[in-house]
Amino acid sequence: MSPREKMINLMYIVLTAMLALNVSSDVLNGFSQVEDGLTRSNRTITARNQSLYAQLQAFNEKNPEKGKMWLDKATQVVGETDRLYDYIDSLKLEIVRHADGEDGDVNNIRNRDNLDAASEVMLAATGGKGKLLRTRIDQYRQFVTSFLEDPEKRKNLETALSTVPPKTAKYDISKKTWEDFMFDNMPCIAAVTLLTKLQNDVRYAEGEVLNQMLTNVDLGDLRVNLVNAFVVPDSRIVMRGTKYSAHIVLAAIDTTQRPVVYINGGRLGNSNGLYEVGTSKAGTYDYSGWIEVLGRDGTVTRRDFKSSYTVIDPLATISATMMNVLYAGINNPISIAVPGVPEGSISATMTNGTLTKSGDGWIAHPTKVGAECVISVTAEMDGQRTNVGSTTFRVRKLPDPTPFITYKDANGQPNRYKGGKPFSKALLMAAPGLDAAIDDEILNIDYKVVSFETVFFDSMGNAMPEMSNGSQFSERQKSKIRSLQHGKRFYISHVKATGPDGITRDISPIEVIVN
Repeated sequence: MSPREKMINLMYIVLTAMLALNVSSDVLNGFSQVEDGLTRSNRTITARNQSLYAQLQAFNEKNPEKGKMWLDKATQVVGETDRLYDYIDSLKLEIVRHADGEDGDVNNIRNRDNLDAASEVMLAATGGKGKLLRTRIDQYRQFVTSFLEDPEKRKNLETALSTVPPKTAKYDISKKTWEDFMFDNMPCIAAVTLLTKLQNDVRYAEGEVLNQMLTNVDLGDLRVNLVNAFVVPDSRIVMRGTKYSAHIVLAAIDTTQRPVVYINGGRLGNSNGLYEVGTSKAGTYDYSGWIEVLGRDGTVTRRDFKSSYTVIDPLATISATMMNVLYAGINNPISIAVPGVPEGSISATMTNGTLTKSGDGWIAHPTKVGAECVISVTAEMDGQRTNVGSTTFRVRKLPDPTPFITYKDANGQPNRYKGGKPFSKALLMAAPGLDAAIDDEILNIDYKVVSFETVFFDSMGNAMPEMSNGSQFSERQKSKIRSLQHGKRFYISHVKATGPDGITRDISPIEVIVN
């Protein structure tokens, strides 16, 4: 119990004991002094409680979002307290008037030793107001203690407002009620003093609850001792023509109570909130989590967050002005990248042909030889499509292919004989015909041979041409090849081949030396 409660209860016990011994009127004067002291105490506690309530009102005016809930609860407590306090005041006046008549004054009791007034007003045989008072005190006790979370404070209020009869050897507890102990055969001045003491307890309970509510207004707020300014940009990579956006904020922390950060379900391994992760593959990656921090009231405050980051490949754009060339009629691989922008947000178009997405790259298919084609790139940034650049290419006809005879080497791997050196007669006889392709390590494009001519020479040096069967050796050509001796040679000329651009062209001849 608090020192105040101990003092009041001690005075109550001493004066009640003295009254039981039928001590002289000095005892009644003692009750009057206690009554005056309790009345002054009530005025002081009431003023303090009004100040607490005024502070809640002032806070609500400045910050209604945080203060309204607690002000509403405080208003309920003040209302219930005032109603019970006024009711006890009415009981004091009724007891005094039973003792002194209708003109009785609580502050000036004439028949202070009247033993009937309190019983007639408060006990069931006559007035029965004591039972109603006990019920209202019980209800009030349950009401105010519901606002206190501290078990020690709850216990103090429950003790101060208890209506359980005290245990004594003189009475049978099962037959005596609280009101019997309080008002049975009690002098008028003693009954008034006990009711004033009860008003004191009620005001004390009100003050405890109001003080707790004023504390609760910012109990959930976080204490900080370090405030820094931070610039949080939306992106550190900005394209020309776009906006640079950044949030400039104040961040406050408590260095003695670091928050705990969880990312993707796992706890961050440092107390500084530094999140680092390796980047092995380009793309956009999302992550989320929450921050937990211990509040002043011992509760844990949690705040969720989510964000993302984009990984791009290291990029250097190197171009030779004289080599911006596309070949008509074929698929030309094109690589398009915009630093800081994921691939899914990039789109491109071209003139003089078609441009399509293929995997991580693009395929340009120009159509008209000699005309230029322009590839234009747009990217989605800040929710808007932005033109980020264009490149002009010249369109050329595919170069002529090289004819060759396909054969298999000793390891069974396909190989190409392009003439000019001895070639096995057996391999030559096994070859079905003539092929052609561009295989200069820049382009690798197959052509279809349409026809070709072989030229053999007789012993007199006369040329004997023979036509092919499309891309295949004809029977007459095979017969001539079969009859050739070691070291003899012939020529494959008038070769016609068609490429993927649909153009049929005459290509260079080859010299075949039979080994």
